[in-house]
Amino acid sequence: MTIAVEDDKKEQLEKKKLHTLLKRQTGKAIADFNMISEGDKVMCCLSGGKDSFAMLDILLTLQRNAPIEFSIIAVNLDQKQPGFPEHILPDYLNAKGVENYIIEKDTYSIVKDKIPEGKTTCGLCSRLRRGILYNFAVDNGVTKIALGHHRDDILETLFLNMFYGGKLKSMPPKLKSDDGRNVVIRPLAYCREKDIIRYAELNAYPVIPCNLCGSQENMQRKKIKAMFQEWDTQYPGRLESMFSAIQNIVPSHLADTELYNFDGMARVEPTELFDKLDVLNI
Repeated sequence: MTIAVEDDKKEQLEKKKLHTLLKRQTGKAIADFNMISEGDKVMCCLSGGKDSFAMLDILLTLQRNAPIEFSIIAVNLDQKQPGFPEHILPDYLNAKGVENYIIEKDTYSIVKDKIPEGKTTCGLCSRLRRGILYNFAVDNGVTKIALGHHRDDILETLFLNMFYGGKLKSMPPKLKSDDGRNVVIRPLAYCREKDIIRYAELNAYPVIPCNLCGSQENMQRKKIKAMFQEWDTQYPGRLESMFSAIQNIVPSHLADTELYNFDGMARVEPTELFDKLDVLNI
C-alpha cells in the first residue's frame, strides 16, 4: 500500500470520527434547548465560512435520521463586496440538492459610507445583515434561524462583554429576537472550533474568507481567541470547565440586585462558631 493511499484512509477515518462527534454534540444541544420541533422550517444562514458549512452538513445528517419532520433551507446574503465569488455557494448548494436562496443587498456601500476609513466595519455590517435575514425569515415562513456560532464563539463573547462591556452575558444557544418575530438557534453551541476547523479541511469546503470588504478582524476578539488557544494548550480542560460554568449559574453568589432579591433576604443569625470568633476578636 502506498503512503498516499494510507494517508487517505487515515483522513477518511478521522473525518468519520469528527462527523460522529459533531453530530452527537449538535444533537445534544438541539435536545437540551429544544431547538427544533415537529414541522419547523429551519433557515441555515450560510456565510461561506467553515462554521456555517459544517452546521448545514450536520443538520442535513440529523434531518435524515430525526424522529420528527422538519425542513431546511440555506440562505446567503450577498452584500456586494468587491470580489465576492457569487457563484460558489449556489453551485455548492445546488450540487447537494439543498433548497437555497441568495439575497442581494448592497450593504457594502452603506457600511463604507458610514464607517471612517481604517475603522472596523464588522459591527454595522452584522446589524444590517441581521435585519435583512430576520425580515426574510418572517416573509418566508421560517420558524427557526440557525447560526453557525460554536462553543468558542460563546466563550469569547462572554469575555468580551466582561472585559469591555461590563456585562456578564454571552450568546445563548437559543433566543427570541428583540422584536419577538424570530427564534434564533445555535446548533453548534457544544462544538469546539478546532474540531470544526479540521472537519472543514477534511471536507474541503469552498470557504469564502471574510476579508473582502477590507475590514480588519476585531482585534479585541482576536486577543481573546489567542488567550483561549494558549489556555487550551497549557491547561487542558479549562475551556470545558468555563463552558460548564455558564450552565451552572448561582445568582445568590453574584451581585446583581435585579437578578436576586438581596433586600428581601431574612437576617442570618450568627452561628455559635461566629460568636466564638467574635469574642476572640478573630
